[in-house]
Amino acid sequence: MTTHDSDNQRPGDQLLAGILPASGPIIRVLTVGDVYGSVGRRAFKRLLPGLRAETRADLVIVNGENSAGGRGISLKTARELRDAGADVITLGNHTWSQPDIMQVLEDDDLRVVRPMNYPDPAPGRGIITVTARGRSITVANVMGRVYMDPLDDPFRAMDTALLTLHHNPAEGDRPIVFVDMHAEATSEKQAIAWHLAGRVTAVFGTHTHVPTADARILPGETGYVTDLGMTGPRDSIIGATIDSTLRRFLTQRAIRLQTPDGGDAVLNAVLFDVDAKTGGCLNAVRVDREDAGGVEGDARAQRRAHS
Repeated sequence: MTTHDSDNQRPGDQLLAGILPASGPIIRVLTVGDVYGSVGRRAFKRLLPGLRAETRADLVIVNGENSAGGRGISLKTARELRDAGADVITLGNHTWSQPDIMQVLEDDDLRVVRPMNYPDPAPGRGIITVTARGRSITVANVMGRVYMDPLDDPFRAMDTALLTLHHNPAEGDRPIVFVDMHAEATSEKQAIAWHLAGRVTAVFGTHTHVPTADARILPGETGYVTDLGMTGPRDSIIGATIDSTLRRFLTQRAIRLQTPDGGDAVLNAVLFDVDAKTGGCLNAVRVDREDAGGVEGDARAQRRAHS
């Protein structure tokens, strides 16, 4: 495990210290998998404070496209996620599912971005720049096309976004850019990561709700993971109730999937260490936690958050 100059360290920095040498201060970015329904929102609110303190995260990016009953995001759920500690909220194929989505996208304080490769003219924005530890950090959201909606090309959308991205050289060698690739096909996620390697800081996949074990650093110091997973009901089928999902498979009918309203939950995330000077990613580590269901489980949930 590499240790860094003491002037750049904060308490706990060696817990998940980068495997590559740092030339400047470390910025920690915690990326959290798709928040699913009320159970996912409960887990996010209860676990994030302890998790943020444990990991010393400077910025939290969360995918919120399933936060409103498993389909889309609403003003209520977006505000819950922001108040709970989300610094940026990304979306995906359920972007337009809730009736108040226009208000969500128009509210700058909510910091919600939707896939930038929706055809023009599309409301909202697909990229946002915020600040952490004095450094500008850009978050971009794109959506894949394999087994998904036929949107514009996500590869060329990112090429254009990077060409037009403003960067102040006084801040560092290159801009810090995180990309949420919301996609079904693992090959498409890997392909865009290699396409962007050396040009962005990290690419993390969302959408499948199943965490992958391939967090790594690509050439050019670009962090990558195929899918973060989800923040939602543990005993479910990618978030929906087991019974309703099984009935859909067994009957081959369009049975409406139900969203659990209680029970234990998981929070799947990946923590990226970023060299503030170079803008490169030094390390990518999975961070997965469980949250006990129900009010009576609050104490147990807090113990799990720190385990």
